[in-house]
Amino acid sequence: MLYLFGFERIGVAVSDIYFVDPAPEKGQEGAERGVRLEIRRLEPGELKGSIYSARPINVDRPLWRVDLLESVNGTPGSFNRTHHHPTIDGWEPGRRAFDKQLSQEPLKWLGERLADLDGVLAETGVSPDEAGPVDAARLRERAPEIIDTVARLLDDVRSGELGSAPGDGSATNVRASWL
Repeated sequence: MLYLFGFERIGVAVSDIYFVDPAPEKGQEGAERGVRLEIRRLEPGELKGSIYSARPINVDRPLWRVDLLESVNGTPGSFNRTHHHPTIDGWEPGRRAFDKQLSQEPLKWLGERLADLDGVLAETGVSPDEAGPVDAARLRERAPEIIDTVARLLDDVRSGELGSAPGDGSATNVRASWL
């Protein structure tokens, strides 16, 4: 399942994910599942027809990512693999950053971050010019709706409806609606 929230030049993509790290750190072995949220750059395209035609919108490179993950064999609600990526180089995320508050109160932590786009961009080293003049205010206004969406997806992952292993039997694939 994929949800997109678009503003001026910034968007938020939220999806379920099933993930097996091919080179896990000690204690991070095994499959993970949960919800991924990325703040992404939006790029409007040129009209492809008349002035009435739909305008293409490219959901471009990620600027920040948070993964609300749990080990598949772990305790539901543990958020034992929950982390964020404060740095992204082009399309590649930096190392996982674990934060005690993120694992203890992930939705509260995430809501606080979404309400502070300027702070998130500063922490990631992304120029504030990447965002439009109204992106921070609009994201702050919609943060509760985004958090509700994340919570529903987490419930669907825990119920087994989403965030399941790829159907091809491959344990090394990533399965997400938008990867």
